[in-house]
Amino acid sequence: MCASVSSDASVPVAFQRLDARHAVAMWELEQRCFSLPWSEAQCRAAFEQPAFAAFGLFRGMDLLAYTSVYHTLDELEILNLAVRPEERRKGFGRRILGMALQVARKMGMQKVLLEVRVGNHAAIGLYQGSGFRQVGVRPRYYTDTGEDALIYVCLLQE
Repeated sequence: MCASVSSDASVPVAFQRLDARHAVAMWELEQRCFSLPWSEAQCRAAFEQPAFAAFGLFRGMDLLAYTSVYHTLDELEILNLAVRPEERRKGFGRRILGMALQVARKMGMQKVLLEVRVGNHAAIGLYQGSGFRQVGVRPRYYTDTGEDALIYVCLLQE
């Protein structure tokens, strides 16, 4: 069961790099946000991969949003970006995406890639509003619905 989230707006929201200690909180958020969520074991195993990183927004001890990424020498792939349903439309998705892009720039990344469901209009709006542009389509990519995935890229420039 998900931990309760403090609704006290006076508690500041903090950005933090996640580690294996956050795997359960990630998994709980996955369950609430995605039709094909990662399992708890997948969340834990991801932290064992050298190319994996995850970042979260916390209010106190409560994970409000997170994004997970894979990185190479000059490229970052956003794997997941999740915001608690009751915390959506408050700027947390834009904030965590912006922080991830800032980290990518500091790491010397040249571009950021991601895939998004063709029907996920809120996410598409977020990505387009953050400088991503569509570069392709993966037909019937999502196995649960057969929905296409749109491929987006954001070129990072200093």
